[in-house]
Amino acid sequence: MRRRRAATQGTARRKGTAAKPARGKPSGRVRSAGTSRARRGLPEDVARAAVGHEPAAALGDKVRLDLSVLLDRDQAERLTARAIREGKNLEALVAEILEATSAEG
Repeated sequence: MRRRRAATQGTARRKGTAAKPARGKPSGRVRSAGTSRARRGLPEDVARAAVGHEPAAALGDKVRLDLSVLLDRDQAERLTARAIREGKNLEALVAEILEATSAEG
């Protein structure tokens, strides 16, 4: 009778023992070194494609992006206080700051 070979090591093993992965052998998964910028396109084109999947808001050409921002407690309190002083909600203030910043650069 012929013995079956273990699929991972190519050698017979005793009943009840698990096959151990061979050291130094590749896992069989191919990893790319990264996608080149030429293949992805310009950052503006990639951003346009990414934002194109977002649902449009009711206000003209705007889209709704849901973000989670991690801030220090002091920064969050200052930002919230500024929004209260200006009579705006926090979302509107952050959107205004981001729009002003992106218009500069």
